[in-house]
Amino acid sequence: MEEGILEVRKLSKQYKNTKALDKVDLILKRGDIYGLVGKNGAGKTTLLRILTGQSFQTEGAISLFGENTEEGLRKGRKRVGAIIEEPGFYSYMTARQNLEYYRIQRGIPGKQCVQEALTEVGLADTGSKKFQDFSLGMKQRLGLALALMNKPEILLLDEPINGLDPFGIVEIRNLLLKLNQEKKITILISSHILAELSNLVTKYGFIDQGKLIKQLSGDELKEECSKYLEVKVDKAEHLAAILETRLGCHEYKVTSDYTLQIYEYLNQPEVISQLAIENGIGLNSIHLKEINLEDYFMQLLGGK
Repeated sequence: MEEGILEVRKLSKQYKNTKALDKVDLILKRGDIYGLVGKNGAGKTTLLRILTGQSFQTEGAISLFGENTEEGLRKGRKRVGAIIEEPGFYSYMTARQNLEYYRIQRGIPGKQCVQEALTEVGLADTGSKKFQDFSLGMKQRLGLALALMNKPEILLLDEPINGLDPFGIVEIRNLLLKLNQEKKITILISSHILAELSNLVTKYGFIDQGKLIKQLSGDELKEECSKYLEVKVDKAEHLAAILETRLGCHEYKVTSDYTLQIYEYLNQPEVISQLAIENGIGLNSIHLKEINLEDYFMQLLGGK
């Protein structure tokens, strides 16, 4: 199995009486676009701050590029770019001036990295335009340019599409896909809106109250959010047995004593209803349903 280039084991963070992170396990493999999904205050920013060295865990361990010593993590973080909260850009400076300031401050060699980063995010032609006159989308892209100046192998992005209009979301999404596919940059991106990540992420982690409650691939999430027939009967287990023996149907889930979710025969609900009637099973209702991404997220959080 491919080794993770970023691994978190039993990571916890305690603030007085509040546990911001609770034994989080996470593996980021090379090439992943990992979506960390959770409502505000769930622990997303705390985790990213610890990964970038801006904060320290109470318990647990971090490994970056196979290194877990203090010196190894320090070197590994030089290969990581990050946007944690909003970068402090100067309103009266241009995009180029802001990046040059941070290049010098961070000791990044070679002035060409400023031009390369601006070109990468589509801001090379902003000229003398001041940061204060940038749109929100341009400001987010400048933040991304700042994270790219050290030519990172991993990008850690905290809510980079928060507040953007639909055009801005698509713009950032396409840019991240390009960086992942063409530059081979591995990405960890947090958001409290699952739908914003749906056309971008290859793997999801759902975090709530500091706990990583579920992880699954993009394909697995699509499967969990697929269409199904919700069938309400008086004997769910009985109907399930008949589905298998009479129809060879195995794609179903018994969710209660009286309800099944059937993922086959979506366009033939009459086949299911006829089967129930023929076998003396009381049929109360049958409906075609679909779990959307936000419903799935809400269900994971217990409806909160």
